[in-house]
Amino acid sequence: MRRTRIPGTERRSARLRARLATTIVLALTAPAFLPGAAEADLERPTATEQWTTRTLAPGVTVRTGVLRHPGTRHAWTVTVQAPARTRWTTNDPDAPLTWAEVATRGWAEDTARELTEAGLRPRVESVRWPRYADTPHGVMGYRVRIGRFATQAEARTAASAVTAAGFHPAVSWTGYDIQEPADRQNVQVAVIDPKTFDGTVEATHDGNVAQRETTSAVARKLNSLVGVNGGFFVLSPGDGVPGTMSGIGAYEGELESMAVGSRSALLLEDGGHRIRVADLTSTLTARAGKATYDIQGVNRVPGTVRDCGRPGSTPSELPWQDVTCRLADDLVRFTDAFQADLPTGPGTQVVLDASGRVVSVGARGGRVPAGGYVLQGIGRAADWLTAHVEPYGRVKVGETVRTTAGRRVVLDADDSLVSAAPTLVRDGRIDIDAAAEGVVDPAYTSFGYAWANVRQPRTLAGIDRRGRLILATVDGRLKGGSEGFTLYEAAAFMKSLGAVQAMNLDGGGSTAMAVNGTLVNQPSDAAGERAVGDTVQVLPADR
Repeated sequence: MRRTRIPGTERRSARLRARLATTIVLALTAPAFLPGAAEADLERPTATEQWTTRTLAPGVTVRTGVLRHPGTRHAWTVTVQAPARTRWTTNDPDAPLTWAEVATRGWAEDTARELTEAGLRPRVESVRWPRYADTPHGVMGYRVRIGRFATQAEARTAASAVTAAGFHPAVSWTGYDIQEPADRQNVQVAVIDPKTFDGTVEATHDGNVAQRETTSAVARKLNSLVGVNGGFFVLSPGDGVPGTMSGIGAYEGELESMAVGSRSALLLEDGGHRIRVADLTSTLTARAGKATYDIQGVNRVPGTVRDCGRPGSTPSELPWQDVTCRLADDLVRFTDAFQADLPTGPGTQVVLDASGRVVSVGARGGRVPAGGYVLQGIGRAADWLTAHVEPYGRVKVGETVRTTAGRRVVLDADDSLVSAAPTLVRDGRIDIDAAAEGVVDPAYTSFGYAWANVRQPRTLAGIDRRGRLILATVDGRLKGGSEGFTLYEAAAFMKSLGAVQAMNLDGGGSTAMAVNGTLVNQPSDAAGERAVGDTVQVLPADR
């Protein structure tokens, strides 16, 4: 139930008091990450830090702090990379090789011997699997490294010698390794209590799903108290329309993108007064008379599926992070939130008004009419449209969103959701289904290794036992400044904050938190804050 709003004078007074910043020493349990530590040791408290805490409104606080591991000393090193095939090109002998940091023990020993014969001094390091719920335990593989250097320039000089010996080197910072503790991690944590906060928490694409905008720009436009970046989205034109989401997304109750397999989603129901994390699937069906056809996408280029995960997509129907799959037969729905030129090319297009009445049938292209929508089909989907849809006829579209338990999610106008991967905490326990949500692959350790198992900037969302929303960011890729989290560290951190459900949102260069419209973290992109797809915004009632 929504809370009664504070009358104007009381609210102004309350908001004035709430915006006063205070500095409080908080005992935060920080997860330990010790080289060779047993899995049980990974959740032991190691430090108490001083945090700056601001109360922005009744029920909304933001804490900014630094996690440190005293005595940690990192350095630059040279990693010798192994040639590898990706899992989607393994059977293609003409496919280009990729390079992997971790390979077999035999490769590592042979490489170390050859490097020694070339006058270099390599070391072989074992790399263990993080404690994911659905991957092997124990040793993942082995890597070969040379030296520990004070500067990146020294490491690059050593890398030149490795190249001259006939190998493929990369300069690495040891602070990104899970085997050693990070020396510094800059974190920002926002806690929103829906029982006290009289505003709303909403996912938004800022009215146009075919554009990108920075988190802080959206926050300023909406007069947001707190904003963070949201789910995975298309970044490159080769993977679709930049800015469109690559997982399920809904804003103001309207489904604006479909799920890719079953992946984590943050559901903000009743304006964020009911919050949950759940793995979601989506199904859409077009019906013309008695004929039906499954819709495989919303607001994306027909035949192009970022992150895979749709029936019939190749090379995989499973979710594969950062891989673009293809569909030869594809039916896509475009809503009027797609405010860009429609994709063109072979196939058939049907334009419909708000009631589902067919306005036109013809070639692909143009724009979505205000209040209406468009269906585009290629392959057999185009044949179905041609055979069953006529001008002035009707097409009905049914949509269903469900949890993996089969429970239906009904979206109302004050509901929204964002999606990413993977789940981090479930029922109060660390429970990372990394393989099922397509961010790693036990059969191809190079797939997702850096994405999941190396420290990176992260944006995280969770719910504690009191029903409070936790939004957190950690800066990363800042050598000597902040090194980020691995996925397992992210899960342990959220659990340390009291989260009983938690998930990973988009991260890397997308990670951003804005407070009162001002960016408070340090993005890792050299160009500054990245324009993203959707965001999550905490909005005051009187904005």
